[in-house]
Amino acid sequence: MSQVEKTVSPFHGVDIPDYDVLTNCMHCGLCLPVCPTYALTGLEKSSPRGRIRLIKAVADGDLPITEGFVREMNFCLDCQACETACPAGVKYGSLVEAARGQIFAGGHEGFAVGVVKKAMLEWTFLRQNRLKALARLMKVYQQSGMKWFLQKTGALKIFSHKLDAIQPLSPSISAEFSSDVLPEVIHPSGKPRYRVGFLTGCIMDVAFADVNLDTINLLLHHDCEVIVPRNQACCGSLQAHNGSLEAARQMARGIIELFDREQLDYIVLNSAGCGAFMKEYGHIFVDDAQWGARAHRVSSKVKDLTEFLFETGYWPTKPARELFTTKGYSAVAPLLRSLKGKRITYHDACHLVHTQKVSQQPRELIKAIPGIMYTELPESTWCCGSAGIYNITHYDDSMKLLDRKVENIEMVQPDIVVTGNPGCMLQIQHGLRQKGLNIELMHTATFLWRACELS
Repeated sequence: MSQVEKTVSPFHGVDIPDYDVLTNCMHCGLCLPVCPTYALTGLEKSSPRGRIRLIKAVADGDLPITEGFVREMNFCLDCQACETACPAGVKYGSLVEAARGQIFAGGHEGFAVGVVKKAMLEWTFLRQNRLKALARLMKVYQQSGMKWFLQKTGALKIFSHKLDAIQPLSPSISAEFSSDVLPEVIHPSGKPRYRVGFLTGCIMDVAFADVNLDTINLLLHHDCEVIVPRNQACCGSLQAHNGSLEAARQMARGIIELFDREQLDYIVLNSAGCGAFMKEYGHIFVDDAQWGARAHRVSSKVKDLTEFLFETGYWPTKPARELFTTKGYSAVAPLLRSLKGKRITYHDACHLVHTQKVSQQPRELIKAIPGIMYTELPESTWCCGSAGIYNITHYDDSMKLLDRKVENIEMVQPDIVVTGNPGCMLQIQHGLRQKGLNIELMHTATFLWRACELS
């Protein structure tokens, strides 16, 4: 059994002693029209079908891990639109992530890239206090005026044109981190109907704390008792998607340990990538005698916020009470502007629609809000080009995909674009700014909470 096989099987719980996963591909080509990288190049090797052939060639020992192989595996967005289109149910995402694991483990991306990846993926994100320290440094940089100065003058171009280009994609750091202000147990004003766990996340915690707090208020409004376990760190999704498989397992074990010890009805997430990965914990540890059962219990309780609200009968019809507030955030003040008469559209985050298969739930919740005008976004499931760190590692290709997304947004001329993933928010906001479009971008949690405030 080759190295690629060995990585695919234990990491994703896929049994492939006879290449079931690799040979399930019918080579029918239905994945080609939905693949963003194939649309960019028109090259077979840059399609899911082509990459599966490359992976199989490496697994068979017919092809070494070449520079071209590395390039194609990393060129993939891992958006998994091909999985939605595939009639054979090929789990393409598992294959490409396993291939990336072999690339990363073998140091095939070069010494410098390996060092940077290890420093970020296996050290900084391993402990949330380390990420918070980095975030505080970024906040000083942003508030000092240095970021504004460098963007205004283009001085960064002296050192690196790429750094100058990607700097606007960096998130604004929150005034307070959600994990610092949220108590471990938050009670609703009435009798709780559900006891739910909440993942504060890594980037969500330090750069989208307001979205986390809006999510908490939605859950309280829905009569949930919310448990926010202490000492959370990254769920491991960023590591898994970028080949650092052992670090991903380590982080997953930490999250499993925290949430499995609580008696929870559900675990609710507001980040598409985190939710998709946590739902895979049961597969990741399927053959692990120590962690398998615990991982399965945790995965079985994971729901995206919109999935949970829709399935448990939530509709934004009753007036909201002021619930959780903290310094720098109010459950009421920022949300006073009316939604009535606004034209709303929705962008599907890839790991929500393709990996978790959550598509109709957020739409139904949005459409239930009285007084708004909902308009479907053309190519709503087409990747915006964010894809974790793709817009940093493949900036030019990412911007081409972003242009396509923004052109579709311009077609419907919405007042508000709603989406459910932080990476999508940063990417699309960048595109709207570049085009000078006065369109508000809002996380689904914030949008639904604002609707509650105005009911």
